[in-house]
Amino acid sequence: MKNKNYYAILMAGGVGSRFWPVSTQDFPKQFHDMLGTGDTLIQKTFNRLANLIPKENIFILTNERYNDLVFEQLPEVTKRQVVLEPAMRNTAPCILYASLKIQKENPEAIMIVAPSDHWIEDEKAFTNNVQQAFNFCSKNKALMTLGIQPTFPNTGYGYIEFESTSEEVIKEVRQFREKPDYETAKNFISQGNFLWNAGIFMWSVKSVIDNFEKNQPALFKLFKNGASVYNTEAEDDFIKENYSKAENISVDYAIMEKSNNVYVLPATFDWNDLGTWGSLYDKLDKDENDNAIVNARTLTEDASGNMIRTKDNKIVVVDGLKDYIIVDKEEVLLIYPKHKEQDIKKVLQQVKDKFGTQHG
Repeated sequence: MKNKNYYAILMAGGVGSRFWPVSTQDFPKQFHDMLGTGDTLIQKTFNRLANLIPKENIFILTNERYNDLVFEQLPEVTKRQVVLEPAMRNTAPCILYASLKIQKENPEAIMIVAPSDHWIEDEKAFTNNVQQAFNFCSKNKALMTLGIQPTFPNTGYGYIEFESTSEEVIKEVRQFREKPDYETAKNFISQGNFLWNAGIFMWSVKSVIDNFEKNQPALFKLFKNGASVYNTEAEDDFIKENYSKAENISVDYAIMEKSNNVYVLPATFDWNDLGTWGSLYDKLDKDENDNAIVNARTLTEDASGNMIRTKDNKIVVVDGLKDYIIVDKEEVLLIYPKHKEQDIKKVLQQVKDKFGTQHG
C-alpha cells in the first residue's frame, strides 16, 4: 500500500515555445505525444509518479487556460488536485501556494516537485531514487534535488556543485551554477563533482514552507494570508485577487540558492529535459540514414540526421537535406537547420508579428 503522506506537485504550466509549431500557447508540449508512444508527456509523468505516490495525492500545477486539457488527459484526477495559476509567475509562487494547500491537508506530507515534460526511461530507477530522497527528507530538515550525471559539456543546463569529499550517497550541495559557456562546462565535468540541475525537488512540506518564510518573507506573507481559505470555496477568489501580486521568481533563486540545508542525490536513471527538437531527436529511434521520424511515411534520398514529424502520418519526400527539423502542422510547415534550434523562439515571434498570434 502506498504511503498516504507522499505527495507530488506536477509542474505543467510552461509553453515549450522551442517545440513550435507543435507546441503552442493554447496547446503546449506537455499535452502532446512528442515521442509517438501513445501517451502524452503529462500522462507519462503522472503514471511514473503514481508508481510511488497515491494518485489522489498528485497535484497538477498549471495555468488556468490549460484546465480543460488536464481533465481531458488525466480523467482520474479531481478538481481538488488541479491547482490553477491565474498569471504566469515562475515556479516559486506556485510551489509555495501548492505547499500551503498540502500542509493544511496533511502537515506530515513529504513531496516531490517534478516537471511534466521530461523523458525518463528507467522508471524503476527513478522510483528508487525518489524513495531514497523521501527517506532522507522524512528524517532531516532538508531541501533535496536529483542531479543528473553529465554526459557531455552541455551549455543549456544549470549545474549543481556538491561536496567532493563526502562518501555518502546523498551529497551536500556546495552551490548552484548558472548555465556555463563551453569551456566552463568542460571544466565542471573534469572536476567530477558537478551534476546537471534537472529541476526535480524533494522535501517535507514543513521544511519547504519554513525555507520560504525565512528566505522570501514577502512572498510567504502574501500566500500565508490565504491560509484560512485554502481548500475551501473561498480559495479561488483569494487567489484571483492576490496571485498576480507575487514576484516572478524561480524556486532555485527563491530558496534553493539561499538555503544552507540543500542536498543532492546523483540520479541513476537516464534523463532528457526534451527542451528542443534536437533533444527529442536524440531520444528517438532512427532509420538507416539517422533520420528520426514521428507520425510520417518517408521517402528519402541523400537525406540524413533529420527530425521529421507530421500531424497525421503524411507522406514526406526529402532529397538532399542533412540535419534539418521538418515539422508539418495544419497551417504551418517548419523546415529549419537543427544547429539553429535555439532560434526557433525568435522565429515564432516573427511569425506572430507577420501572420498573427493565432499561429503561436
